[in-house]
Amino acid sequence: MENNKFVEFREKIQDNIGKVIVGKEEKIDKIIVAFICSGHVLLEDIPGLGKTKLSKALAKTLNCTFKRVQFTPDLLPSDLTGIYYYNQKLAEFELKKGPLMSNIVLADEINRATPRTQSALLECMEERQVTIEGNTLKLDNPFFVIATQNPIEQFGTFPLPEAQMDRFFMRLSMGYPEYEEERAILNKYMNDDPLEKLESVISMDEIRYVQQHYSNITVSEEIKTYILDIISETRKSYDIELGASPRASLNLMRGAQALAAINGRDYVIPEDIKSIAVSIIAHRLTTRSSIGSSRSDSQEKVLEDILNKIETPLEKL
Repeated sequence: MENNKFVEFREKIQDNIGKVIVGKEEKIDKIIVAFICSGHVLLEDIPGLGKTKLSKALAKTLNCTFKRVQFTPDLLPSDLTGIYYYNQKLAEFELKKGPLMSNIVLADEINRATPRTQSALLECMEERQVTIEGNTLKLDNPFFVIATQNPIEQFGTFPLPEAQMDRFFMRLSMGYPEYEEERAILNKYMNDDPLEKLESVISMDEIRYVQQHYSNITVSEEIKTYILDIISETRKSYDIELGASPRASLNLMRGAQALAAINGRDYVIPEDIKSIAVSIIAHRLTTRSSIGSSRSDSQEKVLEDILNKIETPLEKL
């Protein structure tokens, strides 16, 4: 396996998106990890912090087809998947593809749609297929969903159930820019929008390579034990009502492999686990102080306490 291909993949994406997004390299790294692992990302943040801009920049960088869907209470499942309609000229039914027939889909304000429409995403995100009037169609590859929701405004929303949250590989928050970063944003966007001039820098062959070979990264038995200790503690902790599932442990291992690869290593170290554990596990937990709500701060705090409690394996030189 050629580790330099993973490093180049990361550097190309970081440099290109950096023309549009300022100062979010760590978040972009995590999105790259989720994309390599064929996972999906939930961006939970207030409006105006660049979630849509980041999604469009990623699609352009990867040379992928992109669709944005504004989720509203009247959005129907067929508005996502598509429908068969009768073409009178041809005297036959034709498929009108929905936005899910794209490589990258931005589900904007996903918690504003009804549970029926939210659940239409489940099959697509997990099985990579849609069923339209009894016909099952495979989705394009790659297929990557970026969903957003505002954690503050809850009026008129439908909180995502645990099954839906578990489908997301990661939950991230963009956060406010630093003072000088925001100055750089003002200067960058003063005369025009750099997104309009952004060009693709990644080929489909490069995408296939990283998605097919990241699993070759070595995970030692000590690292596996470390992962299991973290997951096991979420099921024992008094502060947690519902702990992490085996899917969480698998995703944590795969995410650590992808992170090690884009950092030029062919093996996982404990720091890989620590740096992505909160993003991958926290949203899957139901804490006693957040039952019936979506208080991500409580979930993250409990998991950070667990990470500080669990002994980190020592690297053997």
